[in-house]
Amino acid sequence: MKIAMKLWDDTCFDRYLFVILVAIELLMSFTFLGYIHMPPISVTIAYLPILVAGCLFGPMESVVMGLVFGTASMYKASAAYVASADAVFSPFLSGAPVSSILLGAGTRVLFGLLVGMAFWFAKKRKHDRLWMGIISAAAPKVHSLIVYTAMGILFPELGYRYNSAFQWDLDDAVFAMICVIIVELCRAAYQSNMVQDIKSCINQSIKNPYASGKMSLFFAAFEIFLAYMAISASVYFSQRESYMLERHGLAVSDTIAGDLLLLQIQFLVAMLSLNVISVILLISIYKYMSYKEYRGEIDELTGIMGRRMFLYHCEKLQKENSADTDRTGWFLFVDVDYFKEVNDTLGHAAGDKVLKEIAVNLQGAFGENGKAGRIGGDEFAVMIGEPMPQQELEHRLDQFLEAVSHALPDQKISCSIGAYQFVFPQSIKHLLTETDHMLYQAKADGRACYAIKAYGSDQQERELTRK
Repeated sequence: MKIAMKLWDDTCFDRYLFVILVAIELLMSFTFLGYIHMPPISVTIAYLPILVAGCLFGPMESVVMGLVFGTASMYKASAAYVASADAVFSPFLSGAPVSSILLGAGTRVLFGLLVGMAFWFAKKRKHDRLWMGIISAAAPKVHSLIVYTAMGILFPELGYRYNSAFQWDLDDAVFAMICVIIVELCRAAYQSNMVQDIKSCINQSIKNPYASGKMSLFFAAFEIFLAYMAISASVYFSQRESYMLERHGLAVSDTIAGDLLLLQIQFLVAMLSLNVISVILLISIYKYMSYKEYRGEIDELTGIMGRRMFLYHCEKLQKENSADTDRTGWFLFVDVDYFKEVNDTLGHAAGDKVLKEIAVNLQGAFGENGKAGRIGGDEFAVMIGEPMPQQELEHRLDQFLEAVSHALPDQKISCSIGAYQFVFPQSIKHLLTETDHMLYQAKADGRACYAIKAYGSDQQERELTRK
């Protein structure tokens, strides 16, 4: 089922985009944007989001879009003022509700499935762009063929048959060209470097420590506010319409009142669709901008957090564990020994390689329990936010020192390490001061070693230096 399940296991960006397409489908279905009235029927172009969903995503998405389109068309056809040829799409007016559902929703779901499958196969062909253009151009006639065939079978009294779809005139050529242009523009935009960069940022935003959970609450409250205002406006205008007609001496029958209510619900759905699009765009912009800020704080050379972000992470961790006063953690400083000599004798490329190896090995040693950051030229820090026995810490430090010693093939690399065990919560200034003291002790002891300040069983600080 790989071809049909893309929507449910794909990226955040694609889910946002699909919801926007659904909202656009509803806007086209419930406004003049999706229909061209040609008596005695209305010619629809509201199937365009179905094509875009099939092209960008897959059959599952185009089927869902077809269902949205079909349901909307059945609802719109339920007004008393619609033409007789349109009324057969309404389960309430046609006299044959099952047939109307099959005609209104079933044909559009089938159209979505065929379009999605066709685009899926086209993507696997050598000249995929050409095949997608052909599919897009043929889509209007395929849609007409499915609908007219269903009308001929389910409502033969209307006189429509499958061959009604084979009539060709200038309007058909225009519709086909519109489909090709829209689908190609959407595909080109989706595949552009700019959109792919935005997509990457939004998808990776879950890793952003700067993101605030309060913003999610803000956007939810904003959407609720917009929905409330849209509902209030719809109710108000619905009441005022009936009052205005009566003031002008026009009696509002139950049929007219029902049609007014249908129109107000259409208006409401259109407004809510616009609201959804607005909120999704705001959320996307927020995630994109905050992630770009986050990426700016990532050390470009090593790929780990820079100084400002690392300290921000440490402060956040202290606040999150402020109530857990019995919990301990570790703070480490790592300094590359004689790093200036490495740069001067072997070149900056070798120095960069050493820094990358330091970062990789720090993450390998402590990534499951903490976070590492580069806080200076050849200085690194690690915050371990959970309890770890001192013996385990020493074992990992020994492994780390052994691993980084082979960072360069022709020269042994060593590090001086200061480690300080603390109890939550602890000020960052205190952590930096105490750990820096242990780092200089390691250097005073001859480098290529670590100095540890830990807590004893009586919770009193004690020092241990190990080479």
